[in-house]
Amino acid sequence: MSAAVIPFPLAKRLDLIHRQAEYALCLKPEKAEQHIHRQLQCQADALHRRGVSPAAIKRELAAMEMAIRTVMWRLTFGTPEQA
Repeated sequence: MSAAVIPFPLAKRLDLIHRQAEYALCLKPEKAEQHIHRQLQCQADALHRRGVSPAAIKRELAAMEMAIRTVMWRLTFGTPEQA
């Protein structure tokens, strides 16, 4: 059995994550949710076209969503180190 390697994990693409989080924070909450889900779907489509397995896509999208929401939280409320 071979392991699938994701050469550029979505959650580690910090420019992408920060850009999506900052944009989402400029929107009304329902529009922000739509934006995040639309971006996740775009990434899912790209990974699918590259032949990434559905299980790996699911993991990557979960990690990306968590990364976006973490940045949104930090931008809104700061981090404990900033308090």
